[in-house]
Amino acid sequence: MRISRNKLRLQRKKRISAKIRSDKNKPRLSVFKSLTGISAQVIEDSKGVTLVSATAKEVKAKNNLDGAKKVGMLIAKKCLDKKIKEVVFDRAGYKYHGKVKALADGAREAGLKL
Repeated sequence: MRISRNKLRLQRKKRISAKIRSDKNKPRLSVFKSLTGISAQVIEDSKGVTLVSATAKEVKAKNNLDGAKKVGMLIAKKCLDKKIKEVVFDRAGYKYHGKVKALADGAREAGLKL
């Protein structure tokens, strides 16, 4: 029996999240990718609170590399407005290429330190 791709991703996510540590000074930037869009949120794990979030619908972007980069720039802008300058990047089991990489590059370009 074959294991589904999403189940394999969730296993990778569990492995990765065991190693990622965020604190009050460095919250976690989590990425979620679906067939219709990409979203990101900055989470403070000690309280379990989402500080900032951004989606492709907010930016009115398509579900492609350019749209992912725009989401990264928007999340960075929102973080800098809330005086968050540095975050820990959580790719949530996705491979670091394509849209996930474009989102991270967009956030870096806008001034957020990953």
